[in-house]
Amino acid sequence: MALLLRRLGLAAYRRRLLVVLLWLVVLVGSGVGALTLSGTTTNNFSIPGQESSTALEKIQAEFGAGGASARVVVQAPEGQTLTTPENAQAIGKLVADLDALPGVSSASNPLDPAAPTINAEQNTAYSRVTYDAPVGGVTPEEQTALLDAVDDFRATGLTVEVTGEATQVPPHVGGVAEVIGVVIALLILALTYGSLVTAGMNLLTAASGVGIGVLGITIATGFMDLQSTTTALAGMLGLAVGIDYALFIINRYRQELRRGADVPTAIGIAVGTAGSAVVTAGITVIIALVGLIVVGIPFLTQMGVAAAATIVVAMLVAVTLVPAVLGLLGRRVLPRKQRTASADAVDTAETKERGFYAGWIGVITRHRVASLLLAIVALGVVAVPFASMQTTLVQTPAADSTQERADQLLTDGFGPGFNGPLIVLFEGDNAVQAGTDAAGPITALGDVAVVTPAIPNADGTAAMVTVIPRSGPTSEATEQLVISLRGYLAGVDGVTASVTGATAVSVDVAVALDEALPIYLVLVVGLALILLVLVFRSLLVPLVGVLGFLLTVGASLGATVAVFQWGWLADAVNLDTTGPLISLTPILVIGILFGLAMDYQIFLVSRMHEAHHRGAAPRDAIVTGFRQAAPVVVAAALIMFFVFAGFVPAGELALKSIAFALAIGILADAFVVRMILVPAALALLGERAWWLPKWLRWLPTLDVEGAALAKEETKADTEAEEHTLVDSTR
Repeated sequence: MALLLRRLGLAAYRRRLLVVLLWLVVLVGSGVGALTLSGTTTNNFSIPGQESSTALEKIQAEFGAGGASARVVVQAPEGQTLTTPENAQAIGKLVADLDALPGVSSASNPLDPAAPTINAEQNTAYSRVTYDAPVGGVTPEEQTALLDAVDDFRATGLTVEVTGEATQVPPHVGGVAEVIGVVIALLILALTYGSLVTAGMNLLTAASGVGIGVLGITIATGFMDLQSTTTALAGMLGLAVGIDYALFIINRYRQELRRGADVPTAIGIAVGTAGSAVVTAGITVIIALVGLIVVGIPFLTQMGVAAAATIVVAMLVAVTLVPAVLGLLGRRVLPRKQRTASADAVDTAETKERGFYAGWIGVITRHRVASLLLAIVALGVVAVPFASMQTTLVQTPAADSTQERADQLLTDGFGPGFNGPLIVLFEGDNAVQAGTDAAGPITALGDVAVVTPAIPNADGTAAMVTVIPRSGPTSEATEQLVISLRGYLAGVDGVTASVTGATAVSVDVAVALDEALPIYLVLVVGLALILLVLVFRSLLVPLVGVLGFLLTVGASLGATVAVFQWGWLADAVNLDTTGPLISLTPILVIGILFGLAMDYQIFLVSRMHEAHHRGAAPRDAIVTGFRQAAPVVVAAALIMFFVFAGFVPAGELALKSIAFALAIGILADAFVVRMILVPAALALLGERAWWLPKWLRWLPTLDVEGAALAKEETKADTEAEEHTLVDSTR
């Protein structure tokens, strides 16, 4: 691999202008494609084939429902009702205005005697506004028109708010907090390099890669339904790894220049060695993301594949565009003082800079047992809240938004369960009668506030019954009601009965994720272990890395539960409301963190392996490799942390929790697992850390450290000496 990548890096160097122009053309072309071919995203998290999803499809076919909808909630002033002539007239005009909005197929009148939607006190009511477009298909212009109509109605003196899937907007990317995160990353790069030009180049190449990846996903929305969080997730991950991958190659290039190598030689060695680590690390991330396919949930597969495609682009940028730009900059990537300094002077300066890391690793290796235990205990304590984690797909609107206020009006007027109704679909010749007969037994199940009369379809072969729980949509009681309801309906004869609704979909997704997670972990961890065994030619080093990852995941999700579910330090992350985590959070965090954790394992331990391969004793190899790799790993981890953290303060709740978990996971993995636990464990194992059974020594070697390059250089030096000797004897 090292020889192949060195050739690729040198080819990019020799044709540097062409390579830069080609990437620029791809970036501009992606932008044009995104502007002309993009479509809309969706917030629908249902799983095809699940009971709840199948029932929703049947309801759409049998009852003509299924388009995106919104509920415009109206409340009368204190002491008044909505049925007074003046208020009734205002509501009638509101309904007429809503019905005339672009994209709206119908708007119901809450005061219609045939189908009233007003509470018993007659002070709260709602109009159901149905759109022609499916869920996720309402355009921003149509949403704006709806919100403007609601704003105009407030002049009547009545309280009015709007909620529903038709009002949901894709998560916003590129806000102030995200920009601050990128600026901090730039500052870290500038401090690491001692050069603002080099830092800017690093950031610019990474941004080019993530831009192409995100724009490609945007183009894909014109041809398939993608989740609204897909683009933001891919952008967040792509930017973080793109910066880090370029950082590792640039750092190695600078090291070779300081040692006296010329520009093309330094580029070849940097891409051959650090580039090999980048490709190997990138493959582990891709394995973790593409492995989401085994879960069998289409929207999760799309997220994983889209993010993996962005990682592929980041890798290609790192091993082609980065060396091309390095060729254009030459020695200007070094601070001015180092461009003309001797190799000995530079080595002396580097030794002083690494003094802190030498002291760090010295303490770890001397007190390896205490360091190992301290790391395990610290991460274990942070992981404690993980045991009480709850998940849901029912998304909570932002505090003080019109959606949040509308939900609160409905809760106050109709009860907490009104925002999470369960729908029971009866199918069969006796469907209407079965739906009517089931009202009593369903009410007796407990936690049921209202069971509506059965609504038949046109030919009477299906009937729909709505069950309003007493508890809110994210409560455990409502989830238990779904299970109890299905248990009762399984015993109803003569008809087929299905339960659907947002809470039912959430329960089905949670079950699917729980069943798929063990398979996913075995597959992803197994493939990554094989890859790491090939890289390090060892069984124990990969095993220590993976076990450390489990502690990282526990700490990451434990801290997330403490903040987002328990409310600890909620103000610090600008959290509006607490509650269960989004169901996607655990599996996405595990997949992404596993790839990133293996990145740090490869970048750090490969330098230790390189030193050991060259004859250093186990402890000396740990110290040497740590001093060489730790500074850049620290910079990379801090960059990733601030990029992820930038999505926390102003992010949508689902993205906010994922970004927070990743940010905490990066801190735990880089600074505790990789810089304390792993070197302490390797120091404790000694020579046994690099042991590989004889029956596995036939496995191919992935030359991440560039041993083939060193052999080639030695061979070239030997041949040169022989030629010199021959010439001198003539």
